[in-house]
Amino acid sequence: MSNGAIITADKLRRYYKVKKEGFFKPSMTLKALDGVSFSIGAGQTLAVVGESGCGKSTLARLVTMIEPPTSGTFQIKGMDGTTTDRALRKKIRKYIQIVFQDPYGSLNPRKKVGAILEEPLKINTTFTAAERRDQAIEMMAKVGLSREQYNRYPHMFSGGQRQRIAVARALMLKPALVVADEPVSALDVSVQAQALNLLMDLQDEMNLAYLFISHDLSVVRHIADELMVMYLGCPVEQGEKEIIFKNPLHPYTRALLASTPKVAIGERKSRIRLQGELPSPLNPPPGCTFHRRCVYATGICEERVPEFLEISNRHVACHNVAEVAKTEF
Repeated sequence: MSNGAIITADKLRRYYKVKKEGFFKPSMTLKALDGVSFSIGAGQTLAVVGESGCGKSTLARLVTMIEPPTSGTFQIKGMDGTTTDRALRKKIRKYIQIVFQDPYGSLNPRKKVGAILEEPLKINTTFTAAERRDQAIEMMAKVGLSREQYNRYPHMFSGGQRQRIAVARALMLKPALVVADEPVSALDVSVQAQALNLLMDLQDEMNLAYLFISHDLSVVRHIADELMVMYLGCPVEQGEKEIIFKNPLHPYTRALLASTPKVAIGERKSRIRLQGELPSPLNPPPGCTFHRRCVYATGICEERVPEFLEISNRHVACHNVAEVAKTEF
C-alpha cells in the first residue's frame, strides 16, 4: 500500500443558520460538523462511525464538494478542495466519487445499465461511443456483472446487483477517492459480505482510498484501516482500527463497541447503557457534549470542552481518560 495522502482535511466545520418561528426571534446555529481533521492514503480506508445526527453525511457532502465548509480546508491530490475556480473544481471532482446508501434510489430507472455507466465518461471525457461502451463492459466485468446485462434496466436486478452497478458507475472515471455513504446498510445481511469483499478487491486492484461512513461497527471492522468515532459533530476518538477495537478509551466508543452483537461468548462485553437521549445539535450541553450520558462524567466535564489529544497511539477527547483506562473493557 502506498502512503501518499490522497485527501488531507484540516479542522473542517459546517454550520447552518436555523430560523426560529416568529419574525423577531434570532436565528440559531446548528453545528453539523465542528472541527474534523484526517488524511487518507492511497489503498487505505478511514471509517467514520457514530449515531444518526453525528455529522457523518455532512462530512461526505463536504468531501464530495456538494457543499462548501464554513471553515477549514481539505486537499485532494494536493489541490484545494475549497476553491471557487470552476475549472479546478471540475478537475478535482473527477478524482472523487460517491457510492450512496440506497441502490434503489441512486440509479435512474429510465436508463439502461450501459447508459448509466457511460454517462460519467460522456460528460467528462472525449471518448467515442464505442470506447465508452468498451469501458462500461470492462467495468461491469470488474464488479461481477456480465455483458449480457448491459441493456437491462435497474428494476431487473437484485439489490446487491444494483449496488454493484452503483460501484461500477463510481469507478468509471478511475477516481483516487471513493466516499462510501452507508453502502451496505440497505442490503440483506447475506449480501453485505459480498459487497464488502467486492469493495476491498477493487481497492487492492485500483489502489483506491475509501472514506467509509457507517453506523455498523461489525462492517467497519471488516474493511477499515483507521477509525474516527464522532459524536454531535465532533470526533471523540480517532486512530488505527485494531488499537481502538482492542481497548477504546472514550466512554462513547466503549458504549458503541459493547452494543455490537458478538457470536463468540469470549468476545462478548457487558453492555454499557447510555443515559438519556442524544442532545439536540441546536442546543448542545456546555462543556463536553457527552457528559450528560457518561458514567465517568465529573464537574470539569460540565464546564470545559475537552481537547482532542494524542493518548496511547490514538487521539481522544475526554477529560477522564485515565479513569476510563483503569476500567477493564
